Amino acid sequence: METLLEELKRALQITWDESNAHLTDCLKRGQSKLNALTGTTIDFDKNVEARALLLDYCRYDYNNFSEHFEECFAHEILRLQLAEAIDDAKAKQEA
Repeated sequence: METLLEELKRALQITWDESNAHLTDCLKRGQSKLNALTGTTIDFDKNVEARALLLDYCRYDYNNFSEHFEECFAHEILRLQLAEAIDDAKAKQEA
């Protein structure tokens, strides 16, 4: 979580630590949201596209605009859903 927090702070150009708790909450909400949207548990450390989408969600959430995230990122969310479904199906076949 610490790596994601530092990456989010860089993306939002935040240099102070007073917002760390709020930003960590944004990250948790974003992870939960994207996991719910895909129906999977995403590894945000390995999936670069999912991590970028998570940071975008946090940007919207931080600016009190999260209700528009799904609308503005519908194509990216759909791509992530499809990629996660394919990865999930491959994992089930290998098992």
